[in-house]
Amino acid sequence: MSAAPSSGTPSSGAPPSLQVRRLAFAHPDGRQVLFGVDLVVERGERVAVLGPNGAGKTTLVLHLAGVLGAVAGGTGSGEVVVGGLPLTRASLAEVRRRVGLVFQDPDDQLFMPTVRDDVAFGPRNAGLRGEELERRVGRALEQVGMADAADRPPHHLSFGQRRRVAVATVLAMRPEVLVLDEPTSNLDPASRRELAEVLERLDVTVVVVTHDLPYALQTCPRSVVLDGGRIVADGPTRRLLADAELLAAHRLELPFGFDPASRTADGSGAR
Repeated sequence: MSAAPSSGTPSSGAPPSLQVRRLAFAHPDGRQVLFGVDLVVERGERVAVLGPNGAGKTTLVLHLAGVLGAVAGGTGSGEVVVGGLPLTRASLAEVRRRVGLVFQDPDDQLFMPTVRDDVAFGPRNAGLRGEELERRVGRALEQVGMADAADRPPHHLSFGQRRRVAVATVLAMRPEVLVLDEPTSNLDPASRRELAEVLERLDVTVVVVTHDLPYALQTCPRSVVLDGGRIVADGPTRRLLADAELLAAHRLELPFGFDPASRTADGSGAR
């Protein structure tokens, strides 16, 4: 049984960070992946996108960033609007700046000799120079707790540290929306906690695509369940995870013994 759809919590009259209307997409071989997806994410919301393998989660977020879809030269229909700006060929570069995508493997985003160079890469390509560039880089590294690593080679860092630096490379572009694809993949418990603390402090809209249901509860008050290219549930994360029928119907499983109802807001056991 799916939960009632939700459009999120309205903010101060500003347009939503994300509006997706009737979004559909098929691969060149004709296989349909998305079937008329509708989604609204208000400014400042933290929303998890849950679903089994093959549900269309990655396809959806690549549309949000303008990487897939008719505008990017693919096969699709529908509309994506970011902060009131419709995604068109003319607005593609600005939408890609507004929607910062953090890939599952941080090594896909880190390729410069030092952490500082990696974080500066995007703003420098956008024309930023001098003191403003240095301030932008310093601020992004401070936001993820990696300021002390600015002059280190990325490959000398732990996987969890590289994940946070990858987030900093996106924050340096000052996006409106931060999208993380399976952010807890290959992270140890301490790194999971550190990343959750970073996300909690950020003053941006956050979309987390994850199979990690406890992490969704810890970081995102709202979740949507995507399956078969359609949103089948949308509501408070705790309520969705407590719906055993919903989880079973869409091949989502909680860890053994994990009870969403007994968890506090940070995902730990209630006391």
